[in-house]
Amino acid sequence: MIKLGYKHKGLIEPLKEVQGMSQLLEHLEYGENVKVVNMIDACKGHFSYGIGCFTEKPLVIITYDEPSTKQISEDMMALNGKEKVYIYPARDILFYNADVHSMDITSQRIKVIEALQKGEKAVFIIPIEALLNPLSPKETWESYTKIVQAGECINISRLERELVQMGYERVGRVEGMGQFAIRGGIIDIYTPIDEEPYRIELWDDEVDSIRNFNVQTQRSIQKVEALRIVPNQEIIFHLDLLKEAIPAIKEDLKKTTKALRQAGKKESALKIEEQVGEAIDQIQNDISPRGLEMYIPYTSLKLVSILDYLPKETLLIIDEPIKTKARCERVLEEYGMSMKDRLEYGHILPKQIQLIFEYEHLIARMETFTKLFLMNFNAEVATFDVAYTLFLKVHENNTFYKNLELLEKDLKEWKKDNKRVIILSGVKAKSLRLMSELEERGVIASYSENSEEEVKKGQILIYKGVLEKGFYYEDLGLYIVADKDLFGKDKKTKKSKKKHSGAKIQSFLELAPGDYVVHEQHGIGVFKGVEQLVIEGISRDNLKIEYADNNVLYVNINQMDMVQKYVGSEGKAPKLSKLGGSEWKKSKAKVKGAIQNIAKELVKLYSQRQYSRGFCYEEDTIWQKEFEAMFPYEETGDQLEAIEDVKKDMESDKIMDRLICGDVGYGKTEVAIRAAFKAVQNSKQVAYLVPTTILAQQHYQRFAERMADYPITIELLSRFRTPKQIKKSLEGLASGKVDIIVGTHRLLSKDVQFKDLGLVIIDEEQRFGVTHKEKLKQLRTQVDVMNLTATPIPRTLHMSLIGIRDMSVLEEAPVERKPVQTYVIEYSEDFIKDAINRELTRGGQVYFLHNQVKDIEEKAHAIQELIPKARVAFAHGQMSERELEQIMLRFIEGEIDVLVCTTIIETGLDISNANTIIMNHADRMGLSQLYQLRGRVGRSSRMGYAYLMYQKDKVLKEVAEKRLQAIKQFTELGAGFKIAMRDLEIRGAGNLLGAQQHGHMESIGYDLYCKMLAEVVSEERGEEVAEEYETTIEIKLNAYIPGSYIPDEIQKLDIYKKIASIKNETDYLDVQEEIEDRYGNIPVAVYNLLDIALIKAMAHDLYIILVSENNKHVTFKFKENAPLNAEKVPEILKEYGRNLKFVGGKEPAFKANLEEAGKKELLSNIKNILHLLKKLKSE
Repeated sequence: MIKLGYKHKGLIEPLKEVQGMSQLLEHLEYGENVKVVNMIDACKGHFSYGIGCFTEKPLVIITYDEPSTKQISEDMMALNGKEKVYIYPARDILFYNADVHSMDITSQRIKVIEALQKGEKAVFIIPIEALLNPLSPKETWESYTKIVQAGECINISRLERELVQMGYERVGRVEGMGQFAIRGGIIDIYTPIDEEPYRIELWDDEVDSIRNFNVQTQRSIQKVEALRIVPNQEIIFHLDLLKEAIPAIKEDLKKTTKALRQAGKKESALKIEEQVGEAIDQIQNDISPRGLEMYIPYTSLKLVSILDYLPKETLLIIDEPIKTKARCERVLEEYGMSMKDRLEYGHILPKQIQLIFEYEHLIARMETFTKLFLMNFNAEVATFDVAYTLFLKVHENNTFYKNLELLEKDLKEWKKDNKRVIILSGVKAKSLRLMSELEERGVIASYSENSEEEVKKGQILIYKGVLEKGFYYEDLGLYIVADKDLFGKDKKTKKSKKKHSGAKIQSFLELAPGDYVVHEQHGIGVFKGVEQLVIEGISRDNLKIEYADNNVLYVNINQMDMVQKYVGSEGKAPKLSKLGGSEWKKSKAKVKGAIQNIAKELVKLYSQRQYSRGFCYEEDTIWQKEFEAMFPYEETGDQLEAIEDVKKDMESDKIMDRLICGDVGYGKTEVAIRAAFKAVQNSKQVAYLVPTTILAQQHYQRFAERMADYPITIELLSRFRTPKQIKKSLEGLASGKVDIIVGTHRLLSKDVQFKDLGLVIIDEEQRFGVTHKEKLKQLRTQVDVMNLTATPIPRTLHMSLIGIRDMSVLEEAPVERKPVQTYVIEYSEDFIKDAINRELTRGGQVYFLHNQVKDIEEKAHAIQELIPKARVAFAHGQMSERELEQIMLRFIEGEIDVLVCTTIIETGLDISNANTIIMNHADRMGLSQLYQLRGRVGRSSRMGYAYLMYQKDKVLKEVAEKRLQAIKQFTELGAGFKIAMRDLEIRGAGNLLGAQQHGHMESIGYDLYCKMLAEVVSEERGEEVAEEYETTIEIKLNAYIPGSYIPDEIQKLDIYKKIASIKNETDYLDVQEEIEDRYGNIPVAVYNLLDIALIKAMAHDLYIILVSENNKHVTFKFKENAPLNAEKVPEILKEYGRNLKFVGGKEPAFKANLEEAGKKELLSNIKNILHLLKKLKSE
């Protein structure tokens, strides 16, 4: 609902003067239908907003396709405010019964249901097909919505039952929407309407506190007083309802399988029997209603449309009613055909087709509302009476696209004709620049910070604001020129800055029994689980690790920091070490030698560059600031940091050699563009080197677009250029006429001479050959170099290279990227047909991933037969470079609809029109591969779809299910995502340090490699490296995590890992706080564990190798030659008193008699003594 006292009066008030507007508003006031004819797409958002302001009615706009939804919603958001516009997307009816699907659409729809339920004053935009999806009535929604408040009493088991019924899934650790976890008196829940999950902590059965928490760290953020828990599915039902329907389901199954068998489709009959059998088991055993919505047509459950949630005074604005009806009929026809195929394939039962509304049902519901039809041409609106028609006189503007001469000519003309002109120019910098440029041309315009000021006849007013497209209201004499008309590109509305914690690369990986691990002293073994050993009545947890020849090693939890999960190449099993053998020591020594070589080289290169002086760039000019302000997206925090780093490098006199690392689409190119602009501002030339011809073309276009407004000459050097063009470019480079050159390795040829080269930007250096790399190495000592890579560079490796490699890491995803809708489905041709048809219908393109060269051509033919109208081609790595290039070029230019290919899909390629990827045999691919391939789609404002298909194999059932489980985790960006990132990191490390280092990482595991690298780098730089020694703690107290406190093994290990990594009192308090936050009141055995970890850290810091306790006599034994101040010993003994003795010798020790202390005080006393012993370290 839009209230009077609305914003943008200057833009909206003139609408009141439209001929017939007062009659139109009168009819709407009486609840009569009206239509507006001669309406153009450009002004629909503006006109609808105006109507909402004048009538004060709640607004719902029904659209007919994706582009119209996008244009109207973006204009509405610009006018009404982003947070006051909701889009209700269509639910995926075709793939609703996939094994897994993303939560994003469900979440968006539920947010709309909630906003309507709470009567929010907002504009709702609904594509017509979204009205076809049934949902539970308002009353049901309200009755299942729970509000939990601090101080109220809760029955945990009842709450668990209710959450399951509301469609939530119980898990060990909440990582995604729609999940909940219960640990003792703590309930974690992630509702579909919240940005973060919430933690409810109980004191007995009373709600003690409610806090939101970070999904990555699992730590609480802040307290709230109440939490609204809404259902996690749109159709809410009790399983008892389906139990009553079992006879009807079985009857339908019997008829269906009989018909299938008679038609000779025995396999389809078996498939549907298995599928329905599993569903009946789920119903009878009260497991969960999740995924059983398809059986609702067998019950008497009442379902409604989203229209039933609207207030009765709502004004429905229907965009192009004839197209809207056609769209709806087409969707229903598609659905019907798809379901017919599905019946034949044995995917569904006949009655399940009814889970969708017919068009007639929507008409009947719409009848109860007042309607305004927006129509381009005057035509009869079938099925609805129209009381009044307004004939609008509105036209689209010319598109000026940077042609200021044309704009100047028109503005002078309009001013002479006494017209009113409003120019929306986006950001302030653009507005002021446009104003001064027009002034130079003799056109006087004024600037208004907001759009409240009314424009007078003969006046040109520039507002800071945006609309998708400009238009002209003839009878108002009003021209509205949009920023896109002037600057010719989509202007993204800046989003309010919300720092995403995102799935930043985490250094810890969950350990699970069966995983390979690396013990720093003993080598590679297999982790068998946590075992509790009771020795002399004291219980301790130990890691059980099995080595070669079935030898077992038990590692005390306190020593857990010595053990890391083994991470090597995906799917490659390492060789197990022998306990007590010398092989492991040899491997470590060999790797250390290799690391020393590479570290020497890196340090040498770095110091050479530190001492050679390069060109010192000036600080940013006004032009630079203006150029950056014209970037049409909001920069991420990481991007801004990287830009800052690069500028600092350029403004200093050292030669820059910086690596910019970030996923595809995370904004590396913009960092490069700004650096290139800065170089040109300082009269230097820039070379941008890319590995392939196609990438060169794409980057050239991007540079040309971004710098079009400035006197900068950009050229391209690649196979796509004619000899004449190349000759001209080379002459321009030598004479200094060309400022920026983009090209392939052709740029490294002898005939390429620069007049004054200042900056070289290299994209994916690891993809160049050895000779090219040598050439680049020479360049590095002469000019500033910036290296871009999309392979993630691991944090740990990054840290170990600090000081010898300048690196900027972009980990924060851009705000505009829509999450890719990911589905995991059993392979079936009807699904493939549906997925491809859906993408082609919206004018898009499809990648079909088939990773077997031998029958890829066959696969392409099969797809061609499946969809005869599609243009299908195939591509694989064994083709010649030129052949591959031509296919990719045809795909980029839209001449191919479906590209059947192996995993060679170019990593850096930006094909924003390809938004569906189907991966055949997804269960055979590595997670990191899946992650990178999924990143090929969803690169524009359109929704991307990824279908991961697997073959259901009876024999392989268990293995395949494990793989699918992993893929499911990957869909939810849970643990699987971390594994994928980790595998990519190793590739990143290999790329950064050279391929030969990859083998060394494999032999000792990635974490240990990074640790050794950091040590060697420090040694090479002449820094003091602390000698390694082990500190052992032997205190006879129970110290472990009881199974009743943290039942989940993986989480328990995670906490053990955190306890083992305590280094000081700050860490100790931090881990203690986290445990209490996540699991509730801490048991004594866990407190002991924490204290022992702190004692170990304090002792280690004092060069103590053993703290042992026997009948309350405690020994603190120092390592040989510990650098301690012996003069302080008498002072310590005097201060502590008679219960502390000192024993000199090779390994000196203090002995304390703590018999007087109670068992509880034992650990505190030991900590007190360690605090006192700190004096030995002081000078």
